[in-house]
Amino acid sequence: MTGQGTLERRHLDFQIRAAGRRLEGYAATFGTEARISDFTEIIMPGAFRGALAPSRDVLALVDHDPTKVLARTRSGSLRLAEDPRGLSFNLDVPETQAGRDVLALAERGDLGGMSFGFTVAKDGERWQGRRRELRSVILHEISVVSAWPAYDGTSVQARAVAPRLHLASLYLETCR
Repeated sequence: MTGQGTLERRHLDFQIRAAGRRLEGYAATFGTEARISDFTEIIMPGAFRGALAPSRDVLALVDHDPTKVLARTRSGSLRLAEDPRGLSFNLDVPETQAGRDVLALAERGDLGGMSFGFTVAKDGERWQGRRRELRSVILHEISVVSAWPAYDGTSVQARAVAPRLHLASLYLETCR
């Protein structure tokens, strides 16, 4: 089983809308049960509260690759918030090759999902048999990825001055 101190990654289902220099949506949603290896998992409201502290530096990456940074909270180019639905994000896409590639894939509807990398905070999980509730996590990064679903309900939107609408259901997988 996984637990405190182990880096975990979750990939999420999402929808894409439009084209532009900004991505926004949900990196994680609450209350959706996901099958992870030999157990099920659910993210509880409040799980990301500690990750939103001003002292935390959370990165937005492409495919969990630290050489493909899209944004970060420390610089203000990544903004995170927790609301009743889940962990929302808004990021300014850089004029880099990784940024241009992500926007091109978003416009075509070719992105696979959203993901997040985290460790479980002390006393941040509750187990009931083979069901884990994530109650408090230490968020390290969110990523735009290609994958299959583990959690439903996340979203990402590319924004521009004159947006074009492209809706696509995309998927996620669980990485370990």
